[in-house]
Amino acid sequence: MSYGNRGIFSSTPPVVMNLIMINVVMLVVTWVVGGTFGIDLNKVLGVYTPGSPLFRPYQIITHMFMHGGVFHLFFNMFALWMFGRILEQVWGSRRFFVYYMVTGLGAIAIHMLVNYLHIVAIQRDAVAMLNTASPETFAAFVTRHFPEYYNQLYDEFLDKWRLFPNSPVYVEQATEFTRRLIELQQNIPTVGASGAVYGVLLAFGVLFPNTILMLLFPPIPIKAKWMVIIYGGLELYLGLTQPGSSIAHFAHLGGMIFGFILIKYWQTRKDIFY
Repeated sequence: MSYGNRGIFSSTPPVVMNLIMINVVMLVVTWVVGGTFGIDLNKVLGVYTPGSPLFRPYQIITHMFMHGGVFHLFFNMFALWMFGRILEQVWGSRRFFVYYMVTGLGAIAIHMLVNYLHIVAIQRDAVAMLNTASPETFAAFVTRHFPEYYNQLYDEFLDKWRLFPNSPVYVEQATEFTRRLIELQQNIPTVGASGAVYGVLLAFGVLFPNTILMLLFPPIPIKAKWMVIIYGGLELYLGLTQPGSSIAHFAHLGGMIFGFILIKYWQTRKDIFY
């Protein structure tokens, strides 16, 4: 599609343009507020797992406009601009906005559900471990669920507990460490537009399956439908093999799932014109 001599910004439809501007502004505001008042807006507007004392309902919306840094923002907004502007031109602004929000909300719903089930599993294992608390069972629990903290806990605690394995003092300390580790897991905020962006990618693949795209890494040409399938399969694999990861793989997958359902629903409703 040709736009003559118009520039990139003048050829970008309004919803995509406004979404990009809002996300950019929110990153700048996050920097300013953090530098001026020492408040991390990602911890205020990012979304937490229900059950966390930091969870607020409004975070379900606000997290979609927050990002962890320039690169996180750039890759999301670049993908939104590349694929979203074409979808908005085909669908119209209202339908595209509805689609973007539905996929973003669907993505976080899946992510929150998976996170909740993950934390429930950790809590269940914690109860079983503490019922038979020993240096070995505690080490196995930490290795399974919190491997990034194992070395620190070993230096501070485990090596000493092994010298006095029957000491109730160390059992109490293990209980406190377990509580703090679970609290840390619950209180990690999720931010970013990635779920909605993956939904946009899915829609592009469905509407333009044979369009040839050039990947950045690796720089090879690929049809849109195969890229969507590969990305979806990769997110499923990573989500299953890396539970509790800092990357919300199931949110990405959730955006694609909700996007596919919504597109199929629209295809059955010939009376919907927006």
